[in-house]
Amino acid sequence: MAENTEYGVQLGTVQETLLIPLYGRAVENSKPEPALRDPRAEELVASIDYDFTRFDGLPSLTGTVLRTSLFDRWIADFLAAHPAGSVVEIGTGLNTRFERVDNGQARWFDLDLPDVVDLRQTFFTDSPRRTMIASSVTDGAWADIVTAHSDGPYFLAAEAVLPFLTESEVRGVIDLVADRFPGSLLALDTAGPGIVDHQNQHDALSKVEARMAWACADPSRLSDWRPGTQILASHTLSSLPPRMYDELPPAYQDMLSGLATQRLPQVEEYRLNLVRLS
Repeated sequence: MAENTEYGVQLGTVQETLLIPLYGRAVENSKPEPALRDPRAEELVASIDYDFTRFDGLPSLTGTVLRTSLFDRWIADFLAAHPAGSVVEIGTGLNTRFERVDNGQARWFDLDLPDVVDLRQTFFTDSPRRTMIASSVTDGAWADIVTAHSDGPYFLAAEAVLPFLTESEVRGVIDLVADRFPGSLLALDTAGPGIVDHQNQHDALSKVEARMAWACADPSRLSDWRPGTQILASHTLSSLPPRMYDELPPAYQDMLSGLATQRLPQVEEYRLNLVRLS
């Protein structure tokens, strides 16, 4: 494959799963009526030596865009209420949420594994309000860095991350976040047993090596794990918040209305959740 003349970035050992939502946003940005705008995603895709066309036409690309858009809205709402609050992107990958929703005051942390942060540093640099942290989310050292450089309140976003951990690891992460950032908001996605059991047939995951390990049939289980935890919202892609649905392009509204009537297991078992941890 020809190397890009501007960056010449090759994938190396970085997990391919982070490229799926990146490509979804890039494709979306090229549409005349997109669900979200992300010109930086197009720039990054053009700069990475990888055959993204293997993901062309996959329904999951649309799903990643809608998930990202909902997480964007939740964080924008948080920053509207707490303009100088702190945002932690857990498993940030090549997300460009800062570019989409930053309000000019927030303190921002991009957390991911060292090889992913190495790749991010090709495109992004730290600033007084934005810091990259090379660490596993299961290693509590990252929380020390966050608390040493910010005061909160905190919003933590774990998008397409926790399902790829074991249940024991997820419970450890929930306890870690709740202990170190009490009262914080956490956005996370959960996948039901049917999705995890049949992921080898998934349109996008079947094309990469990473596999989900944590099956969550009911996000309310988080309250059982951590008493006092509040489930503030839990949506499927076919039951998005009315305000978000009303602002989507008509083509998306038609598609989602059709999904709502079909009640497909692969749609209904995948949930986008907002919780307050205690």
